[in-house]
Amino acid sequence: MSQQSPRMTRQQAVAALVDGVEQDLAAAQAIHGLLERQFQAALRHKGAEIGALAEELAPALDAMDARRRQRVTLVRALHGADGSMGGFIAAQPEPGRAKLAAAWSELERLVVACKAATTRNGNLLAEQFTVMQRVLHGGDGTYAPR
Repeated sequence: MSQQSPRMTRQQAVAALVDGVEQDLAAAQAIHGLLERQFQAALRHKGAEIGALAEELAPALDAMDARRRQRVTLVRALHGADGSMGGFIAAQPEPGRAKLAAAWSELERLVVACKAATTRNGNLLAEQFTVMQRVLHGGDGTYAPR
């Protein structure tokens, strides 16, 4: 592990921000794929596969969250307490600005898609759990004598 100065130069902070967006874009694409696989596994009632996919998702999500926290810290260090990615991107020179803006826009779109897929998967799993509870415990009288 190399020794790094606790303080970054402005150029290093900008490079870290751009790199973090690129890493998150790749991670979000992979996460979305895992969420789609998780949904298909849930539809097929493949509990072991669902669990394995959850184990893959957790570290990927943790890494994205760590990069998000770093991004917030760096943007605020560069543009003040009210700094935002939009302001950071707008302050970048061309030709990098357009590429960064496109990557950020795609990342935002993917994050929304991942959140929707997570909600969909959770709803399906909750519905399946409810059905199984009714089957096992006769909660709604489905298997009660008539």
